[in-house]
Amino acid sequence: MDLKHLVPDYIQHYQSYVPSKPDQELKQLYGCPVLHRLNNNENPLGPPPAAQAIVRQFPPAKSAIYPSGDSYFLRVALAEQFGKHPEQFLVGNGSCEVISSVLKAFCERGDNIVTADKTFAVYEWVAEFSGFDRRLVPLKDFAFDDEGLLSQIDVRTKIIFICNPNNPTGTYWDRDRLIRFLNQVAGRCIVVLDEAYFEYVESNDVPDGLSLIDQYPNLIVFRTFSKMYGLAGLRIGYLAGSREVVDLVRRAYVVYSVNTIAQAAASAAVRQGEDHVLATRALMREGKAFLQQALNSLGLTYLCNAGSYVMIQVPLSDTLLYRKLMKRGLMIRTMTGFRFPNWIRVTVVGVDILQQLVDALAEELKPYSGL
Repeated sequence: MDLKHLVPDYIQHYQSYVPSKPDQELKQLYGCPVLHRLNNNENPLGPPPAAQAIVRQFPPAKSAIYPSGDSYFLRVALAEQFGKHPEQFLVGNGSCEVISSVLKAFCERGDNIVTADKTFAVYEWVAEFSGFDRRLVPLKDFAFDDEGLLSQIDVRTKIIFICNPNNPTGTYWDRDRLIRFLNQVAGRCIVVLDEAYFEYVESNDVPDGLSLIDQYPNLIVFRTFSKMYGLAGLRIGYLAGSREVVDLVRRAYVVYSVNTIAQAAASAAVRQGEDHVLATRALMREGKAFLQQALNSLGLTYLCNAGSYVMIQVPLSDTLLYRKLMKRGLMIRTMTGFRFPNWIRVTVVGVDILQQLVDALAEELKPYSGL
């Protein structure tokens, strides 16, 4: 059967993302008895204790009952935490579903989205397989270029995606720069501020997007429970905005997509996660300080900014280095897919594991850089 006449052209030409194999399969493939995951920016401390208790104590009988279709109690918890109305929040099955809902709500064929060329790739991917145009602006000094983004806006631009801090470079706009940008956009399109790593930034100049949504009704803020709150396996993220804009996105949203355990664990994290945030930040400070000193000793170029990760430039193919490190049980993120060939991204974890990484880099890179 020839399916081509049933499939849109943009789907036929789209190259699907291929996830890595399960850890057990990878350990068998590379012959490593232990695998340290330094590739996906998962929190090494796991979820906050209160969220862990929810998972451990979940009654199996509840598995037969549908969850709250709109994550009601979690939205109430978020509203109380941030001083908003519950109707200003929409919860999704991970940030990818939230991204898809925003695109479906505002874009149609012939429209375009604007974002950076080296950022979280899902904005671009979802637009591409939805048949919308993507306008990609090069980073400037490893950061989003505000003037470049503004220059790409036209009458068919519906959404600008800004990752702040940016994944993978860790750079971010300060509050003044973001406000200036929003004023220059002047409501011509939706501005999405993806704050997946917001909780990791300790500097006072980082903008809090949630504090700006009442002033800028075209602003949508993304946040997630996958990173700081260690709930990546439960797939839960959310967006916030004006009640009007959230109502529009809700029309393109699939209800009942967020499971009961995820909702309850996230609610506990919101209400009782402050100590967990502080402990994670302390771990990040220690790990980053260690990595910077070690990478300087190795003579490697790196980016150590905001977020829970460090980017490292290496003197060989990043995919080749990936295979070499996998044999040692160290799983890193290759960056060619982010359009950073010969760079790797490393999740900051405990110093004991980072020491293993540094020792492996010193040995594997010696033939290439004279280390």
